[in-house]
Amino acid sequence: MRIAVFGLGYVGCISAACFAREGHQVIGVDVNADKVDMINAGKSPIVEPGLDEAIQEAIAGGRLRATTDFKDAVLHSDISLVCVGTPSGKNGSVHLDFIFRVAEQIGDALKEANHYHVFVIRSTVLPGTHEKAREIIAERSGKKPGEEFGACSNPEFLREGSALKDFYAPPFTVIGEMDTKSGDYLAEIYKNIDAPLVRTDVKVAELVKYANNVFHAMKVAFGNEMGTICKAEGVDSHKLMEIFCMDHKLNLSPYYLKPGFAFGGSCLPKDVRAITYRAREKDLDLPLLNSLMPSNVSHVQRSIDLVIGQGKKKIGILGLSFKGNTDDLRESPMVDVVETLLGKGYDIRIYDRNVHLAKLFGANKEYINEKIPHISNLMVADIDEAVAHGEVLIIGNHSKEFSEKLKQLPSDKMVIDFVRILKDTSEVSSEYDGLCW
Repeated sequence: MRIAVFGLGYVGCISAACFAREGHQVIGVDVNADKVDMINAGKSPIVEPGLDEAIQEAIAGGRLRATTDFKDAVLHSDISLVCVGTPSGKNGSVHLDFIFRVAEQIGDALKEANHYHVFVIRSTVLPGTHEKAREIIAERSGKKPGEEFGACSNPEFLREGSALKDFYAPPFTVIGEMDTKSGDYLAEIYKNIDAPLVRTDVKVAELVKYANNVFHAMKVAFGNEMGTICKAEGVDSHKLMEIFCMDHKLNLSPYYLKPGFAFGGSCLPKDVRAITYRAREKDLDLPLLNSLMPSNVSHVQRSIDLVIGQGKKKIGILGLSFKGNTDDLRESPMVDVVETLLGKGYDIRIYDRNVHLAKLFGANKEYINEKIPHISNLMVADIDEAVAHGEVLIIGNHSKEFSEKLKQLPSDKMVIDFVRILKDTSEVSSEYDGLCW
């Protein structure tokens, strides 16, 4: 394919050289004439292992050239990859002037084009950027998106020092597509890249890179804060983290990483408090670890606010224990939700098969009857009784019987799902809302 790469900085140079190496005809575009001249001379304007050779090879093979003429690049390409900078402001905001300027240039050039062209943002941008850029192109060109031009989001996952290797073996290739035709065009240039191809909507693609980088930053901070505790305790932090990283079942895995309800139970809250208390005893400042309990409390409050916002007083709760298939109510965030709503005058019925049995003869009988008798008295033995009572139904944990009941609800019920119990929410005919989705 014919590809125009706007912005010959780090991402742009790598993309231009590698796509040219893959056999595509690539035109690099930049306002900096020095960069353009260097590439046309077969030299890299940035330092990256193997990039000089890749550019020399592409120039010599006639598959890569650079220009300052944006119109020439657009008129002689099928896809524009926008790789310009998105610098940060003092307040943390992202400056998108370069993105929108390129959108204007592409729109102006498309006035004269008589072929279908796909605009692709490869720079790291927040949700909504792509939509605005697409509107600019449509306005400047007079052409209709989806008919006369296409658009996609295509975040990159390149690390400095290993960018060429990362280009050919990324963890995945993400295409956020405005429509199938746009996605098909972009997917074509990745057909020889050995990585899972994920095609999704544009806003998800725009946010993927931020999720990655924020998580990486959190991991670095976590490792450093655990190392700080280790040093204070005389523990070898590297030995500790080597063992920690051996666990791919929970520690380094998708587990715990799906948005849902707050954490609870007998382990997580207790152990977070213990480690942060010990840190305070040793006068250690650990902002990340100290933020965990306040973050969890905020999430519980968010769930309460969501219920209050419905403006209905009769509530049916399905699931009281901190997770499905257990009767454990210790530090269950659902108990906090119930107590807060009771204090605000809500009329509540609660169904949880496991907790009901525990109330009668289980290990939690004493806790239920002595610590939360006011909640115990609200429990019903039949799920249909809780459903019939509630104008609003809250799903509090992942018990399988709740997912089956959701599919049978009448349309006049309002469901607030704290745990995303159904992957396909279209199976619910009643009004439905999720806590963080």
